[in-house]
Amino acid sequence: MMANTMQRFGDGYLREMTETELRKDIEEGAHDAADRCGGSPLSDDELKHLFDIYASPRRFISVEPGNEILLSHDGGTIKLNVGVSGGAGLGLDIGRRTCTEIYERVLGSDTMDFGHVDYSFKPSKNILADEQQEMEQTLLSTIIPIYYGAMPNLGSYTRPDGPFRNPTTLLTEGKIEEAREASEEMMEAATRDMVYVASGMYEAGADGVNFDTTGGFGDVDFLSTLRACEILKKKYPNMFIEMGMAAEFILGIHGALTYDGVRLAGLWPHQQVKLAAKAGVTVYGPVVNTNTRRSCAWNVARLCTMLKSCMEAAEIPVHPNMGMGVGGSPLTDIIASDAVSRGSTAVAEISRVDGL
Repeated sequence: MMANTMQRFGDGYLREMTETELRKDIEEGAHDAADRCGGSPLSDDELKHLFDIYASPRRFISVEPGNEILLSHDGGTIKLNVGVSGGAGLGLDIGRRTCTEIYERVLGSDTMDFGHVDYSFKPSKNILADEQQEMEQTLLSTIIPIYYGAMPNLGSYTRPDGPFRNPTTLLTEGKIEEAREASEEMMEAATRDMVYVASGMYEAGADGVNFDTTGGFGDVDFLSTLRACEILKKKYPNMFIEMGMAAEFILGIHGALTYDGVRLAGLWPHQQVKLAAKAGVTVYGPVVNTNTRRSCAWNVARLCTMLKSCMEAAEIPVHPNMGMGVGGSPLTDIIASDAVSRGSTAVAEISRVDGL
């Protein structure tokens, strides 16, 4: 009689699956990713290893000794106090400095992301002096590397929140050239803001900067951030720059934008990482989106397949995003440890990434 296993799905629920169904899910996920991004599917040994990880009845699993990898963060201290994404934090009534000390001394974090609750460069520029003071005080009470994190968030530059026309609205009206013109105006302003804030925080002592959710506004967002990274690296050759992506695929909001002669719309992680390296990025954080209707095993098979191609192409360290709704993790505010531990173990031992 075929044994059944309890499998977590992308919506967070546990459901029963047979071993045959689990194997089929893993194989389908791997082939789906290979077909989409043009990479190689997982080998038979890699598929077997992934099956063993998800067939295990244990609540929590981890890597074998010697396969440990570095941990970096995005969202940072916000996850302990006020929360992100409308309340995904723990709601502790403590400041960012205390949060950072907890991550270092209680949770054993390797690095820490330090950002404002708005977590975007545009609003941060208005309180830069305050952010510099808070960063300086935190650095004095901690040892681990701390970098300033924020999102490019080009959507915040459109009316009514910003001064520019909304390219997506113009596109729905059939105004293609007007949409591209508005996109280019937004890019210039966003790049200036990112360079201004990142420079100020670095000069205040931050160990680097994290561009989180890069590409959230498609190719417009991606190019603006690549340009900012390029400027910062020339200005501060030793600056640590982490670039975490928003999605596995770069949307063509503008459609005709290029960087170093490469068209940005339609790029997958193994193509994105090459441009990130050229722009001066130190650590690249690819994203593979979670399908909430499929099992975490299916989603992580996709993840491992895309990361396999990414690792083959990468010349810089790769730390895939493993949070809510990406990296094979369920789309829930608080993610179950069985899902996180299995996904993390898989990318560490199968995709051989440099960190998470």
